[in-house]
Amino acid sequence: MSGILQSLIASYKGGVSPSSVTYLVVGGGGAGGGRVNINQNSAGGGGGGAGGFRTASGFSVTSGTNYTVTVGAGGAAVSGDTGSSGNSSVFSTITSAGGGGGARGEYNTNNNGVAGGSGGGGVRSGTGGAGNTPSTSPSQGSAGGNGGLGAGGGGGANQSGSDGASQTGGNGGNGTASSISGSSVTYAGGGGGATSTNGTVNGNGGTGGGGNGTKDPTARDDGDPNTGGGGGGGSCATTSGTIGANGGSGVVIISYPSTNADLASIGAGLTYTKTTSGGNTIYRFTAGTGNISW
Repeated sequence: MSGILQSLIASYKGGVSPSSVTYLVVGGGGAGGGRVNINQNSAGGGGGGAGGFRTASGFSVTSGTNYTVTVGAGGAAVSGDTGSSGNSSVFSTITSAGGGGGARGEYNTNNNGVAGGSGGGGVRSGTGGAGNTPSTSPSQGSAGGNGGLGAGGGGGANQSGSDGASQTGGNGGNGTASSISGSSVTYAGGGGGATSTNGTVNGNGGTGGGGNGTKDPTARDDGDPNTGGGGGGGSCATTSGTIGANGGSGVVIISYPSTNADLASIGAGLTYTKTTSGGNTIYRFTAGTGNISW
């Protein structure tokens, strides 16, 4: 076969949109709960839940059709209150919900974590927020851990966050690994719960960007950006209105054979990178919202 003919065939294949793509959609992580009271026996905040995690191959696309992409921001921590939930990430008809916020720590009060893609951790006898909300199949996430005496539960992820114990924050659930980008990366870890000032152990964030719980207001541990990791719960001895940690932003990634065409249009509001690996073209969207098409 002549070099000219090979070039013509490659050029022809390069102009054809893929018949299907593989996608990964991770919602923004929930923020960890803060602490409202100065009292040293006040419980630490619950860990934020991880953003919903959804991935599959064989998603059908058509040339000339617009497909919406939205990268969900992480939830913002609120001084002395329950953490804000993360925002949803979207690829076409696929939506991964933001993680639920962790419950606020409060003296002698039981507070529940917020439901979401994965649920935020509860405080004291409060329950962790439900995961997989709204329901998807397969499940996009798990529940947050229940609180313990003086402590917050860990945020949920692929696995549930662990429960808090007496003066011990619960650990965030571990996230899920994906090799869609060409190497294995773990996403959507839950945030760790915090203990009271009199407590001894803060919860660790789950693998996949989950932040650690902390008693130090100058060392809040946010969820990692573009992982959907939940923020760690917060606590402090001397300050009323202690703030938890922010959730990490989500991510949308699509992959398909490089024998097919590059995207013909990408909305100006989207931040992205394009790479190739293993014979695939990979678009990784890290912020914004807009339409894409082939």
